Amino acid sequence: MEENALLTVQEMAAADAQAIAGGIPGLDLMEAAGGAVVRQIVRRWPRQPVAVLCGPGNNGGDGFVVARLLAGMGWPAHVALLGSREALKGDAATNAKRWRGETRPLTADALGDCCLVVDALFGAGLARPVEGAAKAAIETVNARRLHCVAVDIPSGVRGDTGEVLGVAPQANVTVTFFRPKPGHYLMPGRVLCGEFIVSDIGIPASVLPGMSPKTRLNGPALWLSALPWPRPEGNKYSRGHAVVVGGPEMTGAARLAARGARRIGAGLVTIASPPEVFAIYASDTPGTLVAPVADDGAFARFLEDKRKNAVLVGPGAGISNTTRRRVATALGAGRACVLDAGALTAFADDPQVLFSMIAGPCVLTPHEGEFRRLFRLDGDKLARARAAAKQSGAVVLLKGFDTVIAAPDGRAVIDANAPPDLATAGAGDVLAGLLLGLIAQGMDPFTAASAAVWIEGEAARRFGPGLISEDLPEQIPSVLHALKERVGKA
Repeated sequence: MEENALLTVQEMAAADAQAIAGGIPGLDLMEAAGGAVVRQIVRRWPRQPVAVLCGPGNNGGDGFVVARLLAGMGWPAHVALLGSREALKGDAATNAKRWRGETRPLTADALGDCCLVVDALFGAGLARPVEGAAKAAIETVNARRLHCVAVDIPSGVRGDTGEVLGVAPQANVTVTFFRPKPGHYLMPGRVLCGEFIVSDIGIPASVLPGMSPKTRLNGPALWLSALPWPRPEGNKYSRGHAVVVGGPEMTGAARLAARGARRIGAGLVTIASPPEVFAIYASDTPGTLVAPVADDGAFARFLEDKRKNAVLVGPGAGISNTTRRRVATALGAGRACVLDAGALTAFADDPQVLFSMIAGPCVLTPHEGEFRRLFRLDGDKLARARAAAKQSGAVVLLKGFDTVIAAPDGRAVIDANAPPDLATAGAGDVLAGLLLGLIAQGMDPFTAASAAVWIEGEAARRFGPGLISEDLPEQIPSVLHALKERVGKA
């Protein structure tokens, strides 16, 4: 899983330091970084004038390498430097001396007539707002819609959070080194990076185990070995019996969730339905079981069957005392639970009541609005998801274009494969069903949440434009088929 590691700014600095301590000169790393950026430039653009914006640190040193290598290939290049050459230190100063071309003071006019800009102003460790000449230059890049290649990360984007400190350029391509950082995948940094390239510059992977990075990029390498597959000796009961608590009005939500749970492999799926809408649920797909559940006592008796091992409450359930009681009953029965939508907002007036009931496997799946109603937390998305998981004692799946899955022990995964097409009503219900179905088959909540998010994103990508939520379950078999082929090749 080392290839999925996302390093904080501090961890990346430690990786650099370990590589240098292990005998790799820092100048070699900087030369390799500049070369990696140049390779991406010459692949994409014809030879043309280039403005290389260099900052006062090692990011600027990378920029001087880029300028020198491009000039050596016949590209007209000039450097626009923030600060003075005399203030540069270490490897950045050495590479500034190696640059024999034109160096201009950084101003809004220093870009000249160039249509291609290399942003090597600030690296991922920037901690204060961009201002002054750097701000003016970045604003000019954006106003003129210049092609931009960012070195490490677009200047102004925080590497640990994806937040923009005042201003940042819209890059066409971002080239980073060794391993990505969370800010490359968290919004808005993810969009500002444009096409994203991770280049090997010679830092050995052996530096990673000692760091034990706690944030990873979601992908099959994290969970494929745990994904449940039917076994010759198995039967429908051994594949889990998932329960979806159906609501009295928005019946489509529970039906979508049930479909997702079945498609991902749950052996049986039952919708626990209010009697007054039993006919609606029962007239849907014939393979979904429907049980009339009139009241709290009936629901508790329904869950006495230990084979019903995973329960989803929330999709279409509404915000009511009935929803609160269904959650309490499901958690009190010791079943693995997925709580979504109304099951979260129903506790907005006193979230601690919900948290105090969570003692076993549980996943909360809020979008940002539901998260804010349930948790009083500030900060970036990754930090908030981690804090919420610790506070609630549950795995928290904080949805969005940059979905974050966090466990109470501090582990976190950022997902980056979801296309914008997933912004359609019902997609969250299908996701909750996929998660429910995987947990019913025995996956632990954190791993199941990571797998469910990625699988739904891949299903949406395969379908493409025009996607509606009903299309998602029907794409799951092709995704599973491809994953099974990967298992066979492993």
